[in-house]
Amino acid sequence: MAKRRIDMHEYRQIIVQLRLGVSIRAVAKAGLASRSKVKQIHLVATAQGWLDVCKDLPGNEVLASFFTPASTALTTKPSVLPYAVQIEEWCEQGVQCSVIHAVLQRQHGFQGSYDAVQRFVKKLKSNKLPVATMVLDFKPGEAAQVDFGSGPVLTDPFTGEIIKTWFFVMVLAWSRHMYAEIVLHQDVETWLGCHRRAFEWFGGVPAKIIIDNPKCAITRACYYDPVVQRAYSEYAEAYGFIISACPPRDPKKKGRVESGVKYVKRNFLPLRNIASLVDGNQQLISWLLGTAGNRIHGTTHKQPLALFETERLLLKPLPERPPECAVWEKARLHGDCHLQYLKCRYSAPYKLVRQLLWVCATETTVKIFQDHTLVTIHPRRFRPGERSTLIEHLPPNAIAYCMQDSQWCLKNAKTIGNHCEQVIQTLLNDSVVDYLRAAQGIVGLGKKYGSTRLDAACQRALAFQSVHYKTIKSILQQGLEYSPLPDQEAFDALTETYTGGGHFCRDTSTLLQ
Repeated sequence: MAKRRIDMHEYRQIIVQLRLGVSIRAVAKAGLASRSKVKQIHLVATAQGWLDVCKDLPGNEVLASFFTPASTALTTKPSVLPYAVQIEEWCEQGVQCSVIHAVLQRQHGFQGSYDAVQRFVKKLKSNKLPVATMVLDFKPGEAAQVDFGSGPVLTDPFTGEIIKTWFFVMVLAWSRHMYAEIVLHQDVETWLGCHRRAFEWFGGVPAKIIIDNPKCAITRACYYDPVVQRAYSEYAEAYGFIISACPPRDPKKKGRVESGVKYVKRNFLPLRNIASLVDGNQQLISWLLGTAGNRIHGTTHKQPLALFETERLLLKPLPERPPECAVWEKARLHGDCHLQYLKCRYSAPYKLVRQLLWVCATETTVKIFQDHTLVTIHPRRFRPGERSTLIEHLPPNAIAYCMQDSQWCLKNAKTIGNHCEQVIQTLLNDSVVDYLRAAQGIVGLGKKYGSTRLDAACQRALAFQSVHYKTIKSILQQGLEYSPLPDQEAFDALTETYTGGGHFCRDTSTLLQ
């Protein structure tokens, strides 16, 4: 609240009461001025000797020299007047009072209060000439206005989680008949879905849709050249309406839906018990067809539903097949040959790694495009972390590893020979190390050396109990697969040499006694 200006005769009246011995508290309580103001007047009057009842009070001219705003005797607070021009420029740029006050303190050493800056800014705004506007008129079926507004706060009955919601509101500009829906998100899919249900609610499509600049519809807001979401642009083309985006920060261009959102929030929402999202939308539909549709509108002075009977006939007909609700988004293909959309991962050919691709997501599928060329199609995933992978999108080495599993190795080893099958089984049955790659490599040697030589090399490796990829490959490279195998009796004799009566063998029989 602005402070009341004290007239000069009131200054005189306060000094007279102080001369009569009335306390500062009592004078302030009488309402002539605040206590701090009365204290200031008391200090000046005492210094000038005006409280002496034996002396006459000076005239108003003398009092004015002490109690005018320009007087330094009473006003000692720093003034913002030296910075008036700069503050006015900042106000025109939309800079807030708190920022102006902080900059004045930091850059100009201003010692005044924030309230002084705020009062000066309010005075600047009040001195400006009011902006004249005009009423926008629309013909029946010409336009509808769309906007979001904050909705009711719901509570999850199972977890107790607080759920924030929004109202989606579409108002026909001529009849003021509206469609409203409570939604959980303001994303592109929700935006497009609400448009479809609104058109089905009206039974037709307006020629123009007037919107603000939400991210789900406009990717780059601009006064002259706004950039429309690709999905919304295709939707407009399919339904046959024109997208009319308001200039940035100018909601007056869609005042009908602004008023409609306020009407929904102030008339439908208060004192209403909404148990869930479904329950809230059911109540909202009943309210639209009842209270909202049959009220006497403050501007048209007619019922919106009555006017809608005329406007309904002039709406564009709905398409025979509703357009697919497709969301377009750019995503980069990562090194693992997958891109991410809504926390789910979808594969694309490995040759496109690190490139930006177009993702077209519908209710059932996810299509991936390179420029205008369709690359692949995946079924839509919804749970975060889910992955859809086509094996042909992986690089050759990864495909080989994925396709040539243990069963594949055993199957191919069996066709090569019994010894090769024994080697592969030995490797795959190891309980400590994963030898799948070794098994794949051994089976792969058959392409170069042939099945017969490979099986013979595996037989020799089994005899030496060294079933390793390096051993078998070395045997094949040196051509040793058909060399005679070592005699088992010679091995036994050699073993007896070191474990029986060998020169360095200790007689353990004496140790046991």
